[in-house]
Amino acid sequence: MSDWIVRLIEQSGYLGVGFLMFLETVFPPIPSEVIMSVAGVAAGQGKLNYGFVVVAGTAGAMLGNILWYLAARALGIQRLEPIIRRWGRWITMSWSEVARAQRWFDEHGTFFVFLGRLLPTVRSLVSVPAGLLKMSFRRFMLASTLGTAAWTAILAGAGFKLGENYRDVDKVIGPAANAILVVLVAGYIYRLWTHRNMPVEEEISQTDLTSL
Repeated sequence: MSDWIVRLIEQSGYLGVGFLMFLETVFPPIPSEVIMSVAGVAAGQGKLNYGFVVVAGTAGAMLGNILWYLAARALGIQRLEPIIRRWGRWITMSWSEVARAQRWFDEHGTFFVFLGRLLPTVRSLVSVPAGLLKMSFRRFMLASTLGTAAWTAILAGAGFKLGENYRDVDKVIGPAANAILVVLVAGYIYRLWTHRNMPVEEEISQTDLTSL
């Protein structure tokens, strides 16, 4: 996969970096580790400017982040209520937990989004809960931009330092991504095993429902 990424960046420069990072955010299987490391190599060779590489990568990723956020916000958590109430066992969530998640997100959502942007595997998915739970766009942009910029800067810096050995980046991030995936799967299995659906007549205050 890295060969066509290298060619596109060589041919399109910063525009190619931004475009690839946009695709990476929309289609997570495209690895940001390769994209930004290759761009960092080009910066180390003097073909591109490191600062502009980080800006281009951040801008492209943010376009994808905003797309997911707006799509999730347009959908809205209320439209998922029938699914959550009926299939809550399998998604390991009850409707009352959604209300609690809304309150938690109001207090801690900024840090959650910022940290999520720095975690392989889940970084492209953070926009979905932020949009569904109607996190303010200003807070979303601030946390996402800071986290995304830090992520792209780290990867581009690794490529800049490692040069043609940029593939070594994946030797570090790859196991970390796999470990996060294992934790997520294990967490889901645990929740699935212990979760019990709330009673159908479960009541939530009108304030909670309105806030969602």
